[in-house]
Amino acid sequence: MTDDVKAVHVIISGRVQGVWYRGWACEQAKGLGLSGWVRNRRDGTVEAVFAGDTDAVNHMLERCHAGPPAARVSGLEVADADVPATAGFDSLPTV
Repeated sequence: MTDDVKAVHVIISGRVQGVWYRGWACEQAKGLGLSGWVRNRRDGTVEAVFAGDTDAVNHMLERCHAGPPAARVSGLEVADADVPATAGFDSLPTV
């Protein structure tokens, strides 16, 4: 692991709602020691912010391409983000 901190904002598209993607993302992010959040969007995508060790964030992005077993990810839009002000990882309400 590196001492570098990275934060990304991600939009995950495909069959990613109704397949436990948010719960899976929370488990994965917490397991990697990441901060941030995940939520469903009314347009059918899942949105998240992942922040932490650069290697851990990169591993999370790799995992997001597959998602949980029932998901069918068709795309990831990734942009730099600000590091969240609070530690921990949360599942937020749909927007």
